Amino acid sequence: MFTVYVLRSQQNDQLYVGYTTDLKQRLETHNKGSVTSTKAKRPWKLIFAEAYISQDDALRREKYLKTTQGKGALKHMLRETLKAIPQSQ
Repeated sequence: MFTVYVLRSQQNDQLYVGYTTDLKQRLETHNKGSVTSTKAKRPWKLIFAEAYISQDDALRREKYLKTTQGKGALKHMLRETLKAIPQSQ
């Protein structure tokens, strides 16, 4: 199973999109500072995840969510979640 996930930085509210086969371990990796692109914005909180059987489908979804159009769709889809979570905890 492949999971596309969205993290939110508790430091500056930035969103990060990625995919993994082990979501719990990947979140721990991000929060330990082992991922170069997310190290400076720790800690991260999981705010969204989608599961896929196909790796190709997961990669396609991740790639889309990283586009300008995909980011807009994500923010629209999660607008209540983004409002409900206190910013910069």
